[in-house]
Amino acid sequence: MAGNTFGTVFRFTSWGESHGPAIGCVIDGAPPRIALKEADIQRYLDRRRPGTSRYTTQRQEADEVKILSGVFEGETTGTPISLLIENTDQRSHDYTNIKDSFRPGHADYTYWAKYGIRDYRGGGRASARETATRVAAGAIARKILEKFLGPGVAIRGALIQIGPHAIDRAKWDWNTVEGNPFWCPDAATAARWAEYLDGIRKSGSSVGAVIEVVASGIPAGLGDPIYDKLDGDIARALMTINAVKGVEIGAGFAAAALSGEENADEMRLQDGKPVFLSNQAGGILGGISTGQDIVVRFAVKPTSSILTPRRTITASGQEIEVSTKGRHDPCVGIRAVPVGEAMLACVLADHLMRHRAQCG
Repeated sequence: MAGNTFGTVFRFTSWGESHGPAIGCVIDGAPPRIALKEADIQRYLDRRRPGTSRYTTQRQEADEVKILSGVFEGETTGTPISLLIENTDQRSHDYTNIKDSFRPGHADYTYWAKYGIRDYRGGGRASARETATRVAAGAIARKILEKFLGPGVAIRGALIQIGPHAIDRAKWDWNTVEGNPFWCPDAATAARWAEYLDGIRKSGSSVGAVIEVVASGIPAGLGDPIYDKLDGDIARALMTINAVKGVEIGAGFAAAALSGEENADEMRLQDGKPVFLSNQAGGILGGISTGQDIVVRFAVKPTSSILTPRRTITASGQEIEVSTKGRHDPCVGIRAVPVGEAMLACVLADHLMRHRAQCG
């Protein structure tokens, strides 16, 4: 199965299925002599881990990571880093009744159409369970960025909309994000989301979400023109995350409603250095970073596994209705926040290493 490797110089290959014995990834291209231990990775996996609140799937996975190779005496060796995360709480019998049915909104039909076979247990390879490996790879990418760019680098994500309910951006507070189960930067909106999602969860339905990720401390000059633009690679990275249906950078789609004067990020000198007076471009111009914050947003569709019967067909051509039992997120966008952070970190680490290779 092709398409399991991401990146150019810093790259990772993920493997495993939702209900298999384990999932994992192999990271290649990590520089040597970077301090790395399992706890450095585990702290980020714990943020994505299921079952941490009533608003996420109640599947109980410890997501404990094991480093199998590429680290010696607490430092990377420059060789492939292999990571293992065991699956410990599978309930494959929850999916027996739909093993021959194509669930609407899922990849059941497309996987079957392509390969003629599919792992129906929890979606198999198409499950969001795979995103744990991305978070693990992202943890190592962060270590690379910190090593070469210093401790001023920060990659932070927040949930800014659930269903039709968006935050009040005037009340944005990064300190609030870690203090609620939604990664919400607006405490008042987080409280409203709790009541709203309780109703969604109890009805067996689901809703979508919008996540914003901001990378600070990234220097100007990362990215390549034309076909390897930094924003192009970021968009591709975020679109590879399960359930993502849209990506925008900076002003994004809102830029279409701006005038040229409003959209232009004017520049001045401050202490002899260039500064921008706005950031409609989201920190990237011509595919190359400007030194400003890199600001990206992505939209996640509603979780496709719902209790309400939906019309579909079976592999044998029968027309039926199907509802999906099991343990599912009423809003998969909640756990997508650390995944989006990880994918942005991987793209930035890859482009940093590519830049160093070409420009020194």
